[in-house]
Amino acid sequence: MGKITFENGKWKVPDSPTILYTDGDGIGPEIMDATRKVVDAAVKKAYKNKKIEWREVLVGDKALKEKNDRFPQESQDAINEYRVLLKAPLGTPIGTGFKSINVRIRLMLDLYSNIRPVNYMKGLESPLKHPENVNLTIFRENTDDLYMGIEWKYDSPEAAEIRKFLMDKFQVHISDDSGIGIKPMSRAKTQRITRAAAKFAIENNKKKITIMHKGNVMKYTEGAFREWAYETLENEFGGYVSKDDPSKILVNDMIADNMFQQIITRPENYEVIIAPNIDGDYISDAAGALIGNIGTLGGANVGDNGGMFEAVHGTAPKYTGMNVADPLGLIRGAQLMLKYMNWHEAHDVVERAIGTAIETKRVTQDLAKFFNVKPMGTKEFGESLVTIIENM
Repeated sequence: MGKITFENGKWKVPDSPTILYTDGDGIGPEIMDATRKVVDAAVKKAYKNKKIEWREVLVGDKALKEKNDRFPQESQDAINEYRVLLKAPLGTPIGTGFKSINVRIRLMLDLYSNIRPVNYMKGLESPLKHPENVNLTIFRENTDDLYMGIEWKYDSPEAAEIRKFLMDKFQVHISDDSGIGIKPMSRAKTQRITRAAAKFAIENNKKKITIMHKGNVMKYTEGAFREWAYETLENEFGGYVSKDDPSKILVNDMIADNMFQQIITRPENYEVIIAPNIDGDYISDAAGALIGNIGTLGGANVGDNGGMFEAVHGTAPKYTGMNVADPLGLIRGAQLMLKYMNWHEAHDVVERAIGTAIETKRVTQDLAKFFNVKPMGTKEFGESLVTIIENM
C-alpha cells in the first residue's frame, strides 16, 4: 500500500496505491460497487503486480446518518491526505445554506481542471443526424467564477450593506429584494486551465481549440478570460497553435450562446473547448445530450496535486435501490483516473470490455431501449463486464 504523490504536476503511483472512494447518494452505492469490481478486474487482467487498495470515506447522506454531518472533518482530513477520490454522485440541498460538497472538494484540493470527454458510442439514439461527428473534450475552469459561492441572501445584512456601498460609491442601484452574488475571474486561474487544455491538445494530436465566453456582456470577467486565454496560447504555445495557420492547432473563440448552437449544427468543428466555470457546466451537459445519453459520460477534476473522478450525472433518487441504474458514467470516470495514474493498459481493458458489451447489446435499461433488448440490472451489468474482462 502507499499514497499517490505529486511532483511538478506529475503523478507518482506505487504498485498498490490507496485510493479513496465515496458511495454518494441515491443510486451512488449501486454504481460504485459495480465500478470498483470492473476496475479491479481490469487491473488484475492488465498487470501481475498492481492492485488498488480502496478506502471508503463517508460523505453525503451516509455520513449524515452515521456521523450527523454530510461532510465530517475526518473525511475532509482523509481527502486532504490521500488527494485522489473516486466519487459517486452527491446531492446538494436546494435553497439552504449548505454548499455543494463537490465544489468544496474541488476547492480543497485546488482541482482547477474539470475535464469532460464527449464521444458518440455507436448504437445510441442521438438527436443529431451525424452523431459520429461528436468527438470533443471540454476543459472547464473549476475554482473561479460563480461557483466560488460568494453570495448573500436578499434579506441579509451583508446584502443590504453591499447594495448600499454600490449606491453610495458608484451610484449603482440594486433593488432591495435582490440577493447578491460575486463573480471573480482570475488571470492566473485562466492561464492554468488554458495550459492544461493546450497540453492535452498537443499530446493528443487535436486540430482545434475554441475559447468559450460571454465577453460581449461581462467584459472584465469573461471578456478577460478570452483575452488571457489567447495571451497564454500565443505566448507559451506559439509554436503549436495559431489563429490562421492550418499546419498548427487552430484557435478561435465563441460567444457562449453561439457555442450552444455550433455544437449542435457543426459538432465536427470542435475538438477542445476551454470555458469558464459556469459556462463549462452548461456546455458539458448540453454536449452530453448530443450523443443521446449523458449517463454514459465520466468526468475528471484534476489539479497539480490531486484528482477527483466521477460520473457527470446526478443521484437519480427515484431509482435508488431498484438495480436499474447504468454505472457506465462512473466507470468512465474511473477510466480517466486510470489514465492519470498512467495505468493505460488497465484503461484499455475497460474500454474493450465496454465495446464488447455494447456490441453484444448487454446493457442496462437506459441503453436497452435503443437496442430493443431486455435490460440488465446494475449489478448484473457490472458482473457481465467483469466476465468479459476475465475471458479476454
